[in-house]
Amino acid sequence: MKQLVLDYGINFICKYQAFSENDIKKLRYGLEGIYLTVTKLVVLLFLAIILDIVKEFVLVILLFNVIRYTGFGFHAGKSYQCLLFSTFSFIVIPYFLLNINISISVIYIISSICVSHYLLFAPADTKKRPLPNKRKRIIRKIVTVLIGCIYTLAIILLNSNYWTSIILSAMIIQTIVVSPLTYKLFGEPYNNYKMLNTK
Repeated sequence: MKQLVLDYGINFICKYQAFSENDIKKLRYGLEGIYLTVTKLVVLLFLAIILDIVKEFVLVILLFNVIRYTGFGFHAGKSYQCLLFSTFSFIVIPYFLLNINISISVIYIISSICVSHYLLFAPADTKKRPLPNKRKRIIRKIVTVLIGCIYTLAIILLNSNYWTSIILSAMIIQTIVVSPLTYKLFGEPYNNYKMLNTK
């Protein structure tokens, strides 16, 4: 199915303009990224509809993307891994947190662990997008920790089980994606900027 969609897209675009082989490869890569993103979102949205957490699903994604923008983090190397990881992250975690009562002390502990992870491991780069600039890494780390602190403060001030579940879900997901253990479990290289510095 994916190949049919990609071939159709390439053929359709090439009708109107001539491309070199290298341009076609880039075009195919871009279209594949769009295809995988759309199909993954459709599956996740379908699961969110079944579990009646569509609004929560959207809110978690939005809050997560804010902190991921500076904290970066793990990207699965294969599409099925990405789908499984995304399902666990954006469906299972929020659904679980929305359906349990967490004591305030446990919330503080989880939030502290999350912010500590950002301080230790963010920003976590990838093989395709290493972060060789030390100054930018430090700035991203500071901003990520700051966002984590703001999220924690929001949990305290809002004092709502609903918002605690949403915000904590985003924080936990970001903690998972910057953790070296996640990279190791999926066989992805960690601290890729160090490999650039050794060349």
